[in-house]
Amino acid sequence: MKKINILLILSLSLFTSLLVSSCGKDFLDKTPEGDYVADKYYSSDAAVIKAIEPLYNRAWHEFNRRSLLAIGSIRANDAWNPYVNSEFARFQLTGLDENLAAAWAALYNVVSMTTETLDNVRNYATSGVSASVKNQAYGECYLLRGLAYFYLLRGWGSVILYDNNQEIIDEPIRPLSTEESVLKFIVRDLRRAIEYLPEKGADHHPSRYAAKAILAKVLLAQSGWNKNGSRDESILNEVVSLCNEVINCGQYSLMNDYEQLFRMQNNDNAETILALRWAKPSSNEYGSMNATYSDLAPNDISDDVNVWGGSLCPSPDMIDYYNQEPADSFRLRGTFFTYGRHYDYLWTTAGGFTYKKHWMQVKKGVLGRKADAGGELDQMASPLNTYLMRLADVYLIKAEALLGNKTSTSDAEALKAFNAVRLRAKVPAKTSFTFEDLIRERRIEFCMEYSNWFDMVTWYRWKPQYMLDFFNNKQHRAFEIRENDIIRNEDNTFSYRTYLNNGSSPWYFADWENNNGAVYWNDFLAKNADVTALNAKDKGNILKTKADGYVYDLDSLVRANTNMIPIVLNEANIFMPYPETDVIQNPYFKQPAKEYDFSE
Repeated sequence: MKKINILLILSLSLFTSLLVSSCGKDFLDKTPEGDYVADKYYSSDAAVIKAIEPLYNRAWHEFNRRSLLAIGSIRANDAWNPYVNSEFARFQLTGLDENLAAAWAALYNVVSMTTETLDNVRNYATSGVSASVKNQAYGECYLLRGLAYFYLLRGWGSVILYDNNQEIIDEPIRPLSTEESVLKFIVRDLRRAIEYLPEKGADHHPSRYAAKAILAKVLLAQSGWNKNGSRDESILNEVVSLCNEVINCGQYSLMNDYEQLFRMQNNDNAETILALRWAKPSSNEYGSMNATYSDLAPNDISDDVNVWGGSLCPSPDMIDYYNQEPADSFRLRGTFFTYGRHYDYLWTTAGGFTYKKHWMQVKKGVLGRKADAGGELDQMASPLNTYLMRLADVYLIKAEALLGNKTSTSDAEALKAFNAVRLRAKVPAKTSFTFEDLIRERRIEFCMEYSNWFDMVTWYRWKPQYMLDFFNNKQHRAFEIRENDIIRNEDNTFSYRTYLNNGSSPWYFADWENNNGAVYWNDFLAKNADVTALNAKDKGNILKTKADGYVYDLDSLVRANTNMIPIVLNEANIFMPYPETDVIQNPYFKQPAKEYDFSE
């Protein structure tokens, strides 16, 4: 009698009475009957569906807990704080990093659990399991395994491929597969997912269009991956076709209000194509809950939850993006707290919450007090789903595919896709757009959704020199912006000053004595560091403004400061190092990657 793999046994503990739904009344809230052994368990449709559902929470838990924020958002320079995974933003990672190792192990946990579930359903499902449910299980396992490998590819490049757990147990020391092989493996899994998944999903389980959306994103990457700056037009055509199928299938629509995407009440909204779904905090199932909350939430806003985060502030280049288009206030409001903004759905028992700091802190994912979440909020336990794919992404994938190898486009179909996202954000439609415009749009739309760095890696593999210039000359990394360092102007732009975070004095004080006490802001020089006085329009403190010819050049100021050690991105550090324990145990990690044998 074959026992279920230990990873799956751990997952099946979710089926006890301790586990309840994260939001949907039918998802993760039914307890199956019978012994949890493979040749007895898979005897009904309900049992098979229950075997799939841990693949949306427990399998990903250690990746989502802290690593996903560090890799997807902090590494992308969405936000910064020297005490929150700063080694990811500084590109000073080593193979000994705890969160690096956790991400690697968790993604292979997904690979192993999906593979085990595939094998168990194939080998042990009885006649009591319908063909449609078996196909649903196959499709979801292929979908999630392909997605796990897509994260591995964009995190580490060449990785170990396998689709048979017993073989990897028997022979764990095996070579890395080339990046092209990994992409081919992912595409194969996703095409299988499309074949097996139903036309329409049910009870929060995905339809085949979820697999088509993920496949479109993977093919967009494959179209230019290591192709010397050019994308394959035939692959781009398939990307557009897949996006059209998803957009026109009638199962998804953009929410009218961007901010509403990140409220607990809208966990299961029409824009969601694929998401990780978490157990309620009241379940006390730590390995099945969304544990990101304590790193995100300001402790004075979620003051009854015992969080320790809240110090993540947008990077200077993110603030610069918002300053370029002040009308883009709805996405800003949904992503960062800014001075004077009122939220009637936070602190509901106190009449709402108004942010009164001269600062900006992460809003996206922050739910306020426990009462604001119906009591379902706790330390390292948020009820919010984690988006893996939403419809806005599909629109921008289509726009990027139609832009293709061109420097800009005014193609009507491309503009319709690009502007769908902008119009939802209540900003004017564009009449043309460039790749630079597309980068900005994605960074604003998906800021602090743990995805921007993964997109940047895709672009780097397509246009390496362009992206190295972007990383090294257009992004400002490790510049801390502290409380009382941001002024919200009447035109809804932001004045800010920033610290060179090198452990010494702030760089803007470097010329205090030699420059008449000048304090550098992004749009003026001042002689008083007190933001309260400046915000009160104390014009006597201002030495020069833009109207007076002041030009803020952060790069020049930094280069002139001898304390600055620049963060330089290159081919050696774009991809993360492999965990040291794996490198020690497997000599193949020090050898060139090999083509994967797809004939096996």
